[in-house]
Amino acid sequence: MKIDNFNHSVIADNGVVATSQPLAAEVGLKILKHGGNAVDAALATAVALTVVEPTSNGIGGDVFAIVWDGQKLQGLNASGKSPALLRPDMVRESGHQTMPEEGWLPVTVPGAPAAWRDLHARYGSMPLETLFEPAIEFAQNGFEVTPVVAFNWKKSQQRFSAINDPACEYWSKTFTSKGASPRSGDMYTFADHAQTLETMLSEGINSFYSGELAKRIIEFSRSTGGYLSLEDLQNHSNTWVDPVSVNYKGVDVVELPPNGQGLAALLALAMLQEKKIESGLLTDKTLHTQIEAMKLACADVYQYVTDFDLCANLVESLLDEQYIASRAAQIGEQASIPSYGVPAKGGTVYLCTADSSGMMVSYIQSNYEGFGSGVVIPGTGIAMQNRGASFSLDPQHPNVLAPMKRPFHTIIPGFLMQQGKPLGPFGVMGGFMQPQGHLQVASAMIDYGLDPQSALDMPRWRIKDNKKVELEKGLDQSVMEALMARGHEMTMPEDVTGFGRGQIIIRMDDKYIAGSDLRADGKALGY
Repeated sequence: MKIDNFNHSVIADNGVVATSQPLAAEVGLKILKHGGNAVDAALATAVALTVVEPTSNGIGGDVFAIVWDGQKLQGLNASGKSPALLRPDMVRESGHQTMPEEGWLPVTVPGAPAAWRDLHARYGSMPLETLFEPAIEFAQNGFEVTPVVAFNWKKSQQRFSAINDPACEYWSKTFTSKGASPRSGDMYTFADHAQTLETMLSEGINSFYSGELAKRIIEFSRSTGGYLSLEDLQNHSNTWVDPVSVNYKGVDVVELPPNGQGLAALLALAMLQEKKIESGLLTDKTLHTQIEAMKLACADVYQYVTDFDLCANLVESLLDEQYIASRAAQIGEQASIPSYGVPAKGGTVYLCTADSSGMMVSYIQSNYEGFGSGVVIPGTGIAMQNRGASFSLDPQHPNVLAPMKRPFHTIIPGFLMQQGKPLGPFGVMGGFMQPQGHLQVASAMIDYGLDPQSALDMPRWRIKDNKKVELEKGLDQSVMEALMARGHEMTMPEDVTGFGRGQIIIRMDDKYIAGSDLRADGKALGY
C-alpha cells in the first residue's frame, strides 16, 4: 500500500494512541511513555472511556479486539450470551413482536471486564492497578464533558426519561443531575463507578462474574423482573479466535469471524475486486459500485450471521470465489433492491494503539444503543448493555433468540496486513455503519493512497432500506445527481452522528501515521 503524503495525519516514531475522547487518548499515551506496551495502553484507554464517554460504552458492555503481538494476529471475541432462562415466547408474552431495546429483555452477559482480564493475562506488562488508576481518578474527581459526548448524552436523557420501568430507574439517578444531562464543558463525577473499578482491583475482575459485584447484579435482576442469573455470569467465557481476511489489491483486510458483521466488509471488498473498478475517488461510478456491493454483502450477513458456535463453514462458503463472482455479477448500472444469496453449504467506542516494539491493537467496546438497556445496577454505576436487541424472534432465522446464545454483533475491529507484515489497526464506530465505514476508509487508502486522517475526513455514504442511501455533506452535487439518475434514493441528513467515527494507525517506513475522526471529540496522539 502506498500513501502519497502524510500531511494531515499524526506522525510518531515510538508509539501512538487514537480514540474518540481526548482524555482517554492522553491516558493511553501516558502509559506508552512510561514503558507500557500497546495492550497496556489499549486497556488503560478502554477503562478510561467507560468513564469519560459513557454515552457509548461501559463496564456492562462487550468487546472485540485484534492484537498483532509481533509474530501473528490474534483475535478476541468477548461477547456475552443471552440468559439461560429467556425464550422468544417470554418476549412475546411481554407484549413485544420484536426484541425491545430497553429493560432486562435485551440484556446479555457483559464481556468487557473479562476482556480486560484476558488481554492483560496474555499480553499485559503493567499492573492492572496502574491501568485502572486514571479511570478511577476521573470517576472520583470529575472530568470535563466534551461536545459530542454532551450531545449524545442529551439524546439518551430524552430517550430514558420516557421509560417507566423499575429496572431503569437508576439510570437517571446515575447519569443526570436533577433530571438534566451535563452540557459541554460541565464537570461530572461517578463515585459508584470508581468504587466498582476499585472492587475489581481488590477482589479481582472475576468479582463481576462470581463475587460481590455479581451478587448485586443478580439481586437487582431478581427484584426488577430480569432473567439474568448468577449461573449466566459464572458461565461466561471469552474466546480467542483466528481472524479472517480477503486480499484487496495486494492488501489483506482483516476482520473477526462471526458473530460480528466484519464479514460484510470482506464480502463487499471481494466483490469490488471482482468488478475491477478503476474509476476515480468519489465518482458516481465508484460510489455506485461500492454501495451495490455493500448492499449485497449486508443482505447475506444479516441473513446468515449468528453465534459463531452455530456458523460452521459460513465464512468459507460466503467467501468462496464462485459465490463472490455470482454476487458481483448482480451489480449492474442501476440501483437494486438486493436479497441474500444461497452459498454452498459448508452508541460504541473504538481505539487503536501501537508501541515502539511494533505491537498493535485494534479494539472496540460498546453497550450497543448509547448507554445500553437503561438498566443500571444501583450503587455500582454499571450500565447493562442491550446487545440482545439484535436477536430475531423469527423461529426460522439463524439469529433467533435462544437460551445461552450470542447475538449478531455490530462492533468490529479491523486490521491491515501486506505480504505477511502488519500495516496497522483501523475501525469505524456506528452500529450497522461499521462495515460500510471499513470499506470506505480501506478503499480510500488502498485505492487512492490517502493518509489515515484524509481517509477518515472523506464524506461518507451509508445504505438504508432498499434503494435509500444517505450522504454526508461535502460530496459534489453533480455526483449526487448522477447517483439519483442511477436509481438511488439519496438524502443528505443534518445529523452526521450516523456516519460513524473512526481511528486508524498505519506503520510505514518505521514510523506510525495515525488519524482520528473529526466526527468525534477524540484525537490521535503519538511520541
